[in-house]
Amino acid sequence: MRQLLLDWGAARPQTLDSFVVGKNLELAALLGQIAADATQVADHRLVLMWGEAGAGKSHLLNALGANPIAKLLTPAASVDAFSWSVAIPLYLIDDCDQLDEAHQQALFYLINQVRDNGGILIASAKQAPLQLALREDLRTRLGWGLVYQLHGLSDEEKIDALSKSAEARGLSLSAGVLPYLLTHFRRDMQSLSTMLDALDRYSLETQRPITLPLLRELLQTGDTTTPP
Repeated sequence: MRQLLLDWGAARPQTLDSFVVGKNLELAALLGQIAADATQVADHRLVLMWGEAGAGKSHLLNALGANPIAKLLTPAASVDAFSWSVAIPLYLIDDCDQLDEAHQQALFYLINQVRDNGGILIASAKQAPLQLALREDLRTRLGWGLVYQLHGLSDEEKIDALSKSAEARGLSLSAGVLPYLLTHFRRDMQSLSTMLDALDRYSLETQRPITLPLLRELLQTGDTTTPP
């Protein structure tokens, strides 16, 4: 039991296949093409995807970042890391709207290098280009390419996706488990799917069905908090 509780929050790998597409079919198809062979999607040098927290931006970039030809960069990376290389055809910039002035300048130059010399750059932000609090020339550059709003799933879509996942694994969930989970736990699909894994393990460990009391017990034991 002790080891189970220590491991309950272990995140499952973030892959393109584990991303629930919802209303993002066109973007998901493009990213699938880029993941298959970035060198063959030369018509799309720059892609910006924006959306609210929890919509899946980091999930998609981390999934693409597992490819050895990709370079994943965040605001915590060094300025020098924002450099173009002929050996790297795919650059992934997470939370570009959080970059400081030095990193913004470095990203501006990187976009120009990708445009002139080849490669693909995919960036994420919480807002559309016109609303980004970035230097004007960088904001303009980010709007040059394809811009996609990443639509988060509705509660109904999340419950449907989790129900199908549980069904595919042979899990029986009592009525009320998933709606309660959505209102008392983190709401992004990565966290919800991880909790479903934890419920499965906890149910096996305790030899009890997955019911609302079991979920409440696990949430309390895991020292989780109700989201604001």
